[in-house]
Amino acid sequence: MLLAAVVETSRRVSETSKRLEKVGLLARLLLELRPEEIEIVVRFLAGSIRQGRIGIGYATLRDTQGSAAETPSLEIAEVDRTFQSIVETSGSGSQRQRSQLLHQMLSRATQAEQQFLVRLLMGELRQGALEAVMVEALAKASGANVERVRRAVMLAGDIAPVARALLEQGEAALAQYDVQLFRPVQPMLAGTADDVIEALAELGLGEAALEFKLDGARVQVHRSGDDVVVYSRSLNDVSAAVPEVVEAVRALPVKDLILDGEVLSLQPDGRPQPFQVTMRRFGRKLDVHRMRTELPMTPFWFDLLYLNGGNLLDEPQSRRFATLSEIAGASLIPHTTTSDAERAGEFLEQSLNRGHEGIMAKAIDARYAAGARGQSWLKVKRARTLDLIILAAEWGHGRRHGKLSNLHLGAPDTQKGGFAMLGKTFKGLTDEMLAWQTQELLKIEISRDSYTVYVEPKLVVEIAFNEIQVSPRYPSGLALRFARVKRYRTDKSAAQADTFQTVQKLAGA
Repeated sequence: MLLAAVVETSRRVSETSKRLEKVGLLARLLLELRPEEIEIVVRFLAGSIRQGRIGIGYATLRDTQGSAAETPSLEIAEVDRTFQSIVETSGSGSQRQRSQLLHQMLSRATQAEQQFLVRLLMGELRQGALEAVMVEALAKASGANVERVRRAVMLAGDIAPVARALLEQGEAALAQYDVQLFRPVQPMLAGTADDVIEALAELGLGEAALEFKLDGARVQVHRSGDDVVVYSRSLNDVSAAVPEVVEAVRALPVKDLILDGEVLSLQPDGRPQPFQVTMRRFGRKLDVHRMRTELPMTPFWFDLLYLNGGNLLDEPQSRRFATLSEIAGASLIPHTTTSDAERAGEFLEQSLNRGHEGIMAKAIDARYAAGARGQSWLKVKRARTLDLIILAAEWGHGRRHGKLSNLHLGAPDTQKGGFAMLGKTFKGLTDEMLAWQTQELLKIEISRDSYTVYVEPKLVVEIAFNEIQVSPRYPSGLALRFARVKRYRTDKSAAQADTFQTVQKLAGA
């Protein structure tokens, strides 16, 4: 298939706000693809490529774009092969060779195709073909049950291989995407409630399961016999960084399991170290033996997804937690169950007094919805915070001269695509944070003007704020009042940031 067909579908999807029309457009395109094109195109429409980052920056793209072709001739497979060749090019003169490969491809692309490819490589492709819409399109194209497709994608952690299997083999192919040891599933995510009263009302089931909300690193641990692997929130293997966690799980009285929990470093009095301190254990250059002594990690488990050959995802939270309680011992998350708002408030105070973020409120009948953010899990914190994405940063003045300071804050818009701008802030930044963010933001720069550096939308920052107010200044119509930086969430991907729809809900919009 020609790339032009994908570009045209992308354009039409971005221009309609009607969900069913988006689904129909994508489904028709999917049915026209050859098997070897499916994974490539699904990734393109999700704004990524099979090879990940290929070492091409904004300046190279700008310099190699050149004049556009009059008629389409590029095929999808050719584009993918070019990306692969660029990745595999190394050694002396490799930068020049990569530029030549890119130029040869772009010179054969029409203007619309050039724009699509540049935006794709810069991470700016936002055409509204979000994963949820693509799931529905796959179901429509294959005739499969949409809930089965959604579950397969969640458990696989990647929509592209599921798409190919489904379109080639039919709905029966989804059977392979069940829980498997050492194939991590996407973590279940939580919504937000302003206080315990709202949380209990939202869950609406009488009793709710309450747990301390720890300020640590989310992990998922798989064990089979003596084999143990610790996965991060982003599903990377981090076992080598936390050998004491591996040993603790290996000592549990079971054969096979998958645990969900948090690991963090505790101070001598039992209070948690700051999040940034805990995250030192996951640095690239790490002397594990020294850090294990200086910064030991303690795991706390709050969910059990698999036990001795049995998949527990569809079991209610109360049953999963009861089973977990029998095996986790002292590593079980502090918890209680209540329907009483006063008792829930006291439990929140206990968590805060011990230095934790707040509490989690969970529906006791909820299944584990891997990868989903819903109202079955709600986080309650004293301070209102959102995990947002940095879209750009402005150069500072005075003491901050030469540093990127004023941050442009955005939230992913799951309905329209792209990001909703919610304001700017330079508050809460220490000198250390200013130096770090300047270095990191320049690494992901895509363009700039005289005072602003625009970046790939990938760095997540936790922002505290007083309230959300109506603002005519931004197209989103909303802005955060008294926004200030609390910390960077280097453990989170952009896909795990709070959405604009969450912001609207908090604002009552």
